[in-house]
Amino acid sequence: MTTLWQIFWLFALLSMVAFGGGAGVIPDMQRGAVETYRWMTAKEFLDLFAISRSAPGPGSMIAVLIGQKAAGLAGAAVAFVAMFMPSCLVVHFVAKGWDRAARKPWRAVVEQALAPIGIGMTFASGLALAQGTEHEYVSYAVTATATLVFAFTSINPILLLAAGGAVMLLAGV
Repeated sequence: MTTLWQIFWLFALLSMVAFGGGAGVIPDMQRGAVETYRWMTAKEFLDLFAISRSAPGPGSMIAVLIGQKAAGLAGAAVAFVAMFMPSCLVVHFVAKGWDRAARKPWRAVVEQALAPIGIGMTFASGLALAQGTEHEYVSYAVTATATLVFAFTSINPILLLAAGGAVMLLAGV
């Protein structure tokens, strides 16, 4: 039963700081699942992250995959409830007041203050994921090239993913 409580508290707390989506809390998910509770290795976490990004639905569904890895179907259910229920309840109640404050000057200040926090948390998640990957020059080159191609062209991301996978396969990585 201890593992289920650990799952619940980890994801309930992360739910409350997931500004703009679950991407900002990926480093803390990784820290909790890999380093703190040792439910999985860094490689397994990265694999679950890839699965959660390729499956339909919100990216924060990685919480369900982590819960399942840690404690089976019960862990998946607990992680789902803990990741989504607290923030949904807060959003429900805050939205009522937020709507009423549409013309208040403090609302614009809060919105401007939250933007860099969300960007910073998303950037931190990218760094945390990069630290968990294999550190080979071919991997870095494929990532850098794919990022540049994606940023400056309108190529279909699926084609870009396939090309990156082909390069990695040919390189034997």
